Amino acid sequence: MNITKVLTGKEGEKLFLLGNEAAVRGTIEAGVSVASTYPGTPSSEIGDVLSKLAKDAGMYFEFSTNEKVAFEVSAAAAASGLRSFTFMKHVGLNVAADSFMSTVYEGVNGGMIILSADDPSIFSSQNEQDNRHYARIANIPTVEPSNPQEIKDMMKYGFELSEEFQIPVLMRTTTRVSHMRGIVELNAPNTEKKTGYFKKDPKRFVLVPANAREMHKLLVEKMENIEKISNDSQLNQIFDRGSKIGVITSGSAFNYAIDVVEKNNLPVNILKIGFSYPFPEKLVYDFIKDLDHVVVIEEVDPIMEKDVLAVIGKYELKTKVHGKIDETLPMIYEYTPDIVLEGMKKVINIDLKEKQLYEPDIPLPVRPPTLCPGCPHRAAYYAVKKAVEELDLDTIYPNDIGCYTLGIESPYEMADYLLSMGASIGTSCGFSKSTDQSIVSFIGDSTFFHAGIPPLINAVHNKDKFVLVILDNRTTAMTGGQPHPGLPVDGMGEIAPEISIEKIVESLGVEFLEVINPVSVDISKEIFKKALQFDGVAVVISKYPCMLTKKGVTNKLLMNVDPEKCDECLNCLKELTCPAIYIAEDGSVDIDSMFCRGCSVCMQICPKKAIGAKRLS
Repeated sequence: MNITKVLTGKEGEKLFLLGNEAAVRGTIEAGVSVASTYPGTPSSEIGDVLSKLAKDAGMYFEFSTNEKVAFEVSAAAAASGLRSFTFMKHVGLNVAADSFMSTVYEGVNGGMIILSADDPSIFSSQNEQDNRHYARIANIPTVEPSNPQEIKDMMKYGFELSEEFQIPVLMRTTTRVSHMRGIVELNAPNTEKKTGYFKKDPKRFVLVPANAREMHKLLVEKMENIEKISNDSQLNQIFDRGSKIGVITSGSAFNYAIDVVEKNNLPVNILKIGFSYPFPEKLVYDFIKDLDHVVVIEEVDPIMEKDVLAVIGKYELKTKVHGKIDETLPMIYEYTPDIVLEGMKKVINIDLKEKQLYEPDIPLPVRPPTLCPGCPHRAAYYAVKKAVEELDLDTIYPNDIGCYTLGIESPYEMADYLLSMGASIGTSCGFSKSTDQSIVSFIGDSTFFHAGIPPLINAVHNKDKFVLVILDNRTTAMTGGQPHPGLPVDGMGEIAPEISIEKIVESLGVEFLEVINPVSVDISKEIFKKALQFDGVAVVISKYPCMLTKKGVTNKLLMNVDPEKCDECLNCLKELTCPAIYIAEDGSVDIDSMFCRGCSVCMQICPKKAIGAKRLS
């Protein structure tokens, strides 16, 4: 599909949209003026699409340096009376949480939606947290779409609710909802353009303790009124089959539940909760009061299940509740129809006339993640490892969030400790003070801007000793190649000042700073050896473009193996593990010309000089 249709599609038109694309259409129909993000899967495509369409939509959009800044950009716009939208993956809300909590107290003047894309089963994240907890911690109204149409429609609903009560709204999606495709019927776009104006109100917008106490009281009153709306909201739906058994579900879990119920013609009533917080207590009570059993189907934590149990206790109902707590359903990971069916079979007698399998009969092969052919990170890891081996050092490798986290894989095994964005530097400070071991930490260019600068300040000030390798591949690679402040272009494709990592590092007082081309292996190795012997913080910037960018893919050279010289030592396979190098059917080593990117690292490390290069025209 031509992505511009997300912008130009007319009222009544139907498009086959990704959930994240539907979110963009929702912002266009709602008349959003300001949008901001730090890219993070499974929300990344929202920013990718907005970066292409925002200018023509009359919207300001930016890739901010981190999620906290992105949140604050949109919060200020909403305080100025504009509709704003900020979005991030679930762990990104941890970064934004400080300002997130306060903004719910202060409220907004223009509508504001915060989209949190959770990642059940941890496909591309460091944890599986359930951000519905944030709804309860912050006391913020929350909606949970289950498909692309609902994402778009709940956008408009959320902005209207936000403005009615002057409160931001949290939208929780999951990987399956963000990445599923579905038919979306469009409404008319809101083309009204506004300029914001911030009306000063210190008692509301400056949260000193005296003001915060009053704003908290007002927030509680708002949520009491919003709960009345959640009980009657059309976002909550009942599918009544006249049964004494019920299911309560939300979001992506609803899709599995309705699939199982309809495919097997199960005698089960379903309450689908789309407006999930404030929890619609009255609606839930009316649904379950005459039931014998209710199964709560949700991903990831038993949040609604505990709310349902609270209703049972409050009204002294006899309905039996099944879900994660009683082990009817798994406590962790995302669900599938098979998992839901197995859970339902524990509660009701299901007589299946034939095998009901939702999973393929043939198991899918397991493919471990790997760095791309020609990836400059592979060359940097190789050079660091050789430098450490030659100096015979006992070394700790704190790592960070990015493609380079794959340094954990064999043969590099150079990811010993990982917490969160930017933590490779902060934890290196701790290891420096706690051990006598050598320390080499890795962080990407975008991650350095995101959260790496404050801990590097800390390291210099506290006289720590470690080597920091900043892997500058000139993009935010892991999430799809979005720009960051180190590039001469912003999130809308406009020319922007390029912030120099080298100058930032110099300004912090780092005394050992070298910039290397990582594909020059021997030179890189010698510089790493010097860095490892430096008494203090040593920074090496490994600068080479990602092979998935236009600048990275040169293909000017094609590597090839000379069978006469190759003694099949497999050094290139065992120590470099480039996917372009493989063992042919006859047992010889060969290089796949379709994968090879001509980086020449394999040629440099071959002990027999059996790998050569052919220049392409």
